[in-house]
Amino acid sequence: MPVFACGRDRTMIAVEQLAEVFVEIADTLVDDFDVIEFLQLVTSRSASICNASSAGLLLADAHGQLQFMAASQESVKLLELFQLQNAEGPCLDCFHTGTAVVNTDLDDAIERWPVFAPRAVSAGFRSVHAFPLRHRKDVIGALNLFGTETGQLESHDVRIIQALADVATIGLMQERVIQDQKIVTEQLQGALNSRITIEQAKGALARSHGISVDAAFELMRDYARRNHHHLSDVALAVVSDPAVHPELLSGRPTPPV
Repeated sequence: MPVFACGRDRTMIAVEQLAEVFVEIADTLVDDFDVIEFLQLVTSRSASICNASSAGLLLADAHGQLQFMAASQESVKLLELFQLQNAEGPCLDCFHTGTAVVNTDLDDAIERWPVFAPRAVSAGFRSVHAFPLRHRKDVIGALNLFGTETGQLESHDVRIIQALADVATIGLMQERVIQDQKIVTEQLQGALNSRITIEQAKGALARSHGISVDAAFELMRDYARRNHHHLSDVALAVVSDPAVHPELLSGRPTPPV
């Protein structure tokens, strides 16, 4: 029996499994989102949905170079790394073209992948499919499915696996957006905290020198500029450890005009 089972009954089973996977994936997209665990889930579920022997997943790094991220079996991990080391194989073709590589008989692919195909066959695989992880024009990686026997994926099976790859892509891109938002939020919170500290420092300087809070702010800002300090750092020192900048707090300096 072919490793990649097809047909209407198989499609109905795959659709039911895919629905369950969608729910499972949605459950992973929480505050404690673990990228590696998520990708491991994608590879294992992709293999089971299409009754493939194994699956592997590669993602592009910040320089656009594919890197191994997850595999359902150790043998596929080694094969994916072999692909990367030799810059040859279905995942690389899929990633660079943005289109799926399907129904490839590895015994007949030696001319296409003279280094990779024999290695995959020697590892016990006979068929391979690769699907891009893409969102619109952006391709961020590729998902490989390996079979120990030859077999064909019907068009509806291809759509199912590509849909899963697309969902994985959206999850990953959502995580990037969330992280970016967290960075912005943290920066905003840092700015708000600094603003509070500056207000406290202004009050402390105003009381110490008997001047207005506006004059105290100008005094502190001028001091920070002349000494090449960040204003927020000077303000924090005024509030928490005045001895750090004794010249700012001692005497009664004339506020800058």
